[in-house]
Parts: sequence; structure tokens; C-alpha cells
Amino acid sequence: MQIYLDYSATTPPRPESIAAIQEALSDLWGNPSSLHSWGERSALVLEKARFQVAQLIGGLPEGIVFTASGTEADNLAVLGVAQNYASPQHLIISSVEHGAIGQPVAYLETLGWQVTRLPVSRAGLVDPADLAAALQPNTVLVSIIHGQSEVGTVQPIAALAAICQKAGVLFHTDAVQTLGRLPIDVLAWGIDLMSLSSHKIYGGGGVGALYVRPGVKLQPLLRGGGQEGGIRSGTEPIAQIAGFGTAARLIGLEMVDEIPRQQALRDQLWSQLRDTDLQPTGHLVQRLPHHLSFIAPLAGREVVRALDLAGIGISAGSACHSGRPSPSSTLLAMGWSESAAVCGIRLTLGRWTTTEDVDWVAMALHQLLDR
Repeated sequence: MQIYLDYSATTPPRPESIAAIQEALSDLWGNPSSLHSWGERSALVLEKARFQVAQLIGGLPEGIVFTASGTEADNLAVLGVAQNYASPQHLIISSVEHGAIGQPVAYLETLGWQVTRLPVSRAGLVDPADLAAALQPNTVLVSIIHGQSEVGTVQPIAALAAICQKAGVLFHTDAVQTLGRLPIDVLAWGIDLMSLSSHKIYGGGGVGALYVRPGVKLQPLLRGGGQEGGIRSGTEPIAQIAGFGTAARLIGLEMVDEIPRQQALRDQLWSQLRDTDLQPTGHLVQRLPHHLSFIAPLAGREVVRALDLAGIGISAGSACHSGRPSPSSTLLAMGWSESAAVCGIRLTLGRWTTTEDVDWVAMALHQLLDR
């Protein structure tokens, strides 16, 4: 029996996305910048997908800039804003950001930029009052992750964005984990920049997007052909984008039923694990609907390997460097000890997860922990 519970790492491409990718590879392979009919057909696919992704987040199609990944979108948001300034300014991020935000921000620090990393609660939440207090006259960007991939906590993004909007500071959020899993409305929330990814919503890999509110100025990381409104040069990968657009359209239609279904399965799994030695991490209510995370009584990597032998795929919450487990920076920021921070595990459900899957995984975990 094979059970995949690592949907936050990546999702299997859905059949409709695969079909869209195959059609584009076979029949719609023209360069969308070309003026002839081959190019025009590809351009129509490109703009249709742009509309489909924008619709999923409540944004305008002209705000969608396609990238190669969510990581590139994060880098483009941070460095694209920073390069607007001739001298170093001030940035604010949370202490639980993905490395795709943390590392470019650390790079800017080496260039003299001032960075404030907001603390989080034991549940992983940023306090809006801390953000308001951290703003400075030279603050030019705030980036707070929407849904934390490791512990599942969902930040109060609308409230945080409103603070920045009132102060006239650009606000970016990494919504790679929340896209298609929670309702998003960038216009109502006042979001300036938002990072997205296809392979988290059953659309296939190799493509992401950055939502850029019309009027926000970014400097490109890649220069050349001037595609994507001059923000992201490079001929667009039409096949991957077609899969992204298809996935965005379908997950938008399914969310009303799929979110509560996955939430019920998540709660079912949690109820069956309450009597174990697993300690839950992240906010128990304000969390991703498909997400469970724990501190295990043994190293997270050992749990992953043992369950893999049983045909079950989950992930460890800590990184691995040179073959040695490294404490999770997210768990450390939330106040867990170094010894606990190498024992994090994550179980994430998806559209193909069943009640039977949940029961089987609970039984396997009980057996492993009893041993």
C-alpha cells in the first residue's frame, strides 16, 4: 500500500494539467512573442493562464508575472524592490520565513541593508503590534509568509498588510502554501506582491508566479527579451504555464468542497494520534487545512525513513547538511529546544487522500512509536 502525505512538498500533477501540458507541447509550442499564427496561438494560452491564476487570488491578470518557481518569485519580490534604491534601506521579515526570502534578505544585509526579523509566538504567529512598532521612516518592504510550510500556522495577512498600507510601505507575502488551500483576495487585503507556485496545486513543476499590484515598480533579476512586462525576461514555457492555469481554474472550483474535506481528514488523523508521544507544533486553529506537524520522540529523519519502508511518504521538519540533522530554524524561532528542533515531522493531505489512508497512517505511526 502506497500513501502519499507530503502534499506541502509537491503535489502530483492532475490529469487535466497533464493533458494541457501535452497539448501545448504537441500543438502550441510557438514563441508567444512572435507575430505569426504559431506565436498568436501560444500567446492566447499564456494570457488565458494569466487570467486563471489571477482569478484564483482575486487579482488583475496584468498583475501576474510568470517565473520559473515560487523561489524565483520570492527573490524577485525582495531584490526587485531593493534594486530600486541607490543606498541601503530597511526591510522587515518574520523569523519563520522560507529560505527563498531569508537568504536574499541575508544577502542584502551584506550590502548594508538593515533587517528586522519579527519574533513569533510559540504557535508561530506574528503579532501585528510588533510589525507596527518595527516600521521605520526608511522601511521599504515587509515580507511575511502567509502559510508556514513546516508548522502550518497561517498569519493574519490582511491585518499585517493594512498596517503597511497605512504606513505607505510595500507588503509582500509568500502564499505558495495557501494558494488553492485557503481563499485569497489580494485586492481586498491590499497586497502589493504575492508569490505563487504551480506544483503545489497539482499543476506540475517548473513554473511559478509573482503577483505585482499595478503601479508597484520592480527591477528585473533577468534582463534580455523584456517578456512579462519587462519584469522577467525569457521566453515563457507555454506548456508549464498551461498546466498552471488549468490547475488554478480547477482548484478554484473545488475549494468550497475540498477545504472542509481535507480539514475533516486532518482532524480525524489528529484525533487518532492524541494518545501518542507526538507533540503538535504550530497554531491548532489558525493553520493550513491539510496540515499536521509534530515533535516526535525520535529524530524526524528516522520517522520519515521508517514510514517510507511502510510505503508512507511524509517529511521531516528539519534540514540536512552534510548527512547531519540540523535544528529547524522555524522551530527554534518558536521557542523549541535544539534537541526538539531536529525531531519535527509534517503530514500533509491532498485531493487524493482518503479516510482509509488516514486510518492506515495512524496505525503505522502507533506501531512505530510503540516500538
